[in-house]
Amino acid sequence: MSPLPERLTGRWDNPFRQSYDDAVCWHLLLGGDPAVQAAATVARQRLAGLTGLHMTPPEWLHVTVLRVGTADQVTQDDRSRIIAKAQDCLARTAPVTVTLERVFYHPEAIALSVSPRSALSPILSAARTATREILGTDDRDGELDEWAPHLTLCYSTTEQPAAPVITQLGKTLPAYEVTVKEMSLVVQDGPEDLWNWKVAGSARLLGGPGARHG
Repeated sequence: MSPLPERLTGRWDNPFRQSYDDAVCWHLLLGGDPAVQAAATVARQRLAGLTGLHMTPPEWLHVTVLRVGTADQVTQDDRSRIIAKAQDCLARTAPVTVTLERVFYHPEAIALSVSPRSALSPILSAARTATREILGTDDRDGELDEWAPHLTLCYSTTEQPAAPVITQLGKTLPAYEVTVKEMSLVVQDGPEDLWNWKVAGSARLLGGPGARHG
């Protein structure tokens, strides 16, 4: 488990962070799930009154799977082909149920860890396979760190002590179960904090009892 940070920093003040402006990403869009909305509501209530936090819009609550590239690098044709390949990869993968409970504190963001993370491994594999086949590489090529899927509740917008936030929110929320049924390719138009997202398409998890595949 990662140690708790002593201070939070402004997410968009870090010139060395990977930019998500104009990014094309594979996300698990979970904002429509009642359990995810319930978890976010609890977090918002606990954090009420604190400043320096930028909350994820409820409709865009998500788990980032893979950054594919930028909108000017990934053409419309690329997007269509990547989605089709990912759908082929996930055609025999059944929907997976995961739990959101433990709060993860990063200096730039506060999130809920997804467990068991191994349940989402086939989804990451499909995203990487589809992206590599069409673009020749993927954003995790060369990375040694294991993927740690998480659902970001909010970002820090300023330098501030972490203790008041940790005290208010705590280390866990009530456990919420969420079933993941699809992975979406999302295009961000402009700066990350504007949340101007457009869904290019989705690849569904079609496996399971009684599933037929041609």
